[in-house]
Amino acid sequence: MSTTAPTGKAGQSLSEKQRRILSYLRDHADEQTYFKSRLIGEELDLSPKEVGTNMSAIQEGDFDVDVEKWGYSSSTTWKVT
Repeated sequence: MSTTAPTGKAGQSLSEKQRRILSYLRDHADEQTYFKSRLIGEELDLSPKEVGTNMSAIQEGDFDVDVEKWGYSSSTTWKVT
């Protein structure tokens, strides 16, 4: 049995980092609506910059979470619904 990676618009596959971030958001979105790049990075052993760079693919994709850039104080904050 083969497994397929989540795909966004136009069938674009997510990278391994993007899949990890998406999984984190899915697992934690019901507990928290706002996430800082810095805190996601600490949980996933990524830098805040890596999180922000890879979040755009999730934000632009067609997934079961909606991601919106929300604020910039001390680290980018993302609103996830």
